[in-house]
Amino acid sequence: MADCRHRWDMTDTRFGFVVFEKCYHCNTIRTFFSTEETPVLWDKYREGDCFWSRVEVAQSFQFDLKCADCAHIEKFGDLMGFLFCTSCMDDCEVEKLQKKHEKDRTWVLVAFGHFPEVKKNPIPQRKLDILTDYFNQRRDTSRSRVKIVSFELIKDLPRCKGVFIHDVGMLSEEPPKERKPVF
Repeated sequence: MADCRHRWDMTDTRFGFVVFEKCYHCNTIRTFFSTEETPVLWDKYREGDCFWSRVEVAQSFQFDLKCADCAHIEKFGDLMGFLFCTSCMDDCEVEKLQKKHEKDRTWVLVAFGHFPEVKKNPIPQRKLDILTDYFNQRRDTSRSRVKIVSFELIKDLPRCKGVFIHDVGMLSEEPPKERKPVF
């Protein structure tokens, strides 16, 4: 396996929703993946001092990657999704990377795990590199490339106006009226 150059294929795909909850007592956000058919928005409950409310539900999926050559499986159950940088803060490390890679036609995407666990256990660089390889193996890299980076590069997360790449209301017959920021 150490000598394998890994040709990744998606495997064990699980469809569902990323559910965003917010506590209005401590202003904390947390997320989880749900396979409920349609998780209920604004469902409220209490845990200790926290008053949790579901504030957003986004259709999503989870997956693992399997090497077509050596059959090694890399699990990505800890991945919530990706954020596209909108260049909202000039001093943000993601924006700096984006500007640096612009001339190479490399798109920088930010990988997020589930909150709050990801703050203690961020997605390891090794897994970010595997995701980068996976997406670049499926595109004409002479035209553009993708680079996956950690959310830890965003030092002021509450001010970030990046856009999560997710589908809100995809199962609804009515188009979403607006896409609001998660943070």
